[in-house]
Amino acid sequence: MKVKGIFLAVLSVLIATGGVYAGGKSQVSGGLTIKKGVLTVGMEIGYPPMEYFAGDGKTPLGFDVEMAKALAARMDLGVEFVDTAWDGIFAGVDTGKYDCIISSVTYTEERAQNYNFTKPYVANSQLLVVRKDSAVKPASMEDVKGLRLTYQAETTSDTLATGWIEKTGAKIEVFEYDKVMNCFDELKLDRVDVILVDSVVAADYLAPADNPFLITAEVSNDEVLAICLKKGNSALTDALNKALDELYADGTLQRISRTVFGTDVVSSVR
Repeated sequence: MKVKGIFLAVLSVLIATGGVYAGGKSQVSGGLTIKKGVLTVGMEIGYPPMEYFAGDGKTPLGFDVEMAKALAARMDLGVEFVDTAWDGIFAGVDTGKYDCIISSVTYTEERAQNYNFTKPYVANSQLLVVRKDSAVKPASMEDVKGLRLTYQAETTSDTLATGWIEKTGAKIEVFEYDKVMNCFDELKLDRVDVILVDSVVAADYLAPADNPFLITAEVSNDEVLAICLKKGNSALTDALNKALDELYADGTLQRISRTVFGTDVVSSVR
């Protein structure tokens, strides 16, 4: 999942209203959210099936989108999505451009030192994916040596791959892309040999019966995704946790999961 972040300039487009949300505000004294009555969500809308645009290029869809809508409704709030480049998404929550990040953010102890996190809401793992007609079928990272490896930059896949390469000194030709769909496009065109990717993302690409891809290995399975907030924002963190608990208890999260993934990826983290 999405792990690292480089704090660069951010272009934030407000999807729900079609306008630009300037942000930079602080929460109103006594208020729960930056914008009264609205939960403003930072999201990189280009990570199917978690968050992506419909065919019109304007309407956000995906698990995180549907969960954010359900959370806001449970909290009697409206919801607005701010489409934000991943390399600036954490800076956006720091500077008050949105209330929280719901965008496939992996919880890490290091990150928790600088941000608030809710309870986890999805389990995730890292997979190796090749073409079905590929001559190579790597069963571990060790088998990736000498191959052309691709992954989305600034993600858990990036962290795992670069850490393993540094530790082992393995000779691997690496191709990093800003969007995960570029990785699958390159694999489909046989320009790379293998993708290292999140299980929740791979599920979307492998869902069609005629897809050209094959999972050959799970190389890690200890990830959880959580909602990220500005450090110290306890009131909203607590409110989101309460809403998450209620949505799990009444089966809403499980229903969204089965609709998006065809299976339950939320219960294992509860």
